[in-house]
Amino acid sequence: MPRGLQPNPHAKLRELLAQARDDAGLKQAQVAALLKRPQSFVSKYENGERKLDVVEFIDVCKALGVSPSALIEQLS
Repeated sequence: MPRGLQPNPHAKLRELLAQARDDAGLKQAQVAALLKRPQSFVSKYENGERKLDVVEFIDVCKALGVSPSALIEQLS
């Protein structure tokens, strides 16, 4: 879908990542530990203070046990 047709793709991605974390039964601190990052890293990308680059996105998906391509498919 062209970028102009979706109101806020970043907000949708944040929602999908938070939902995947909830579905995995993980707390932000647990995801952060898996990523070897502080809990604030997870909080910041979930609330929009920080955007993930592609490599970080893939690492987060692995930590959550979800396919990066499956999340991208839900985004589009």
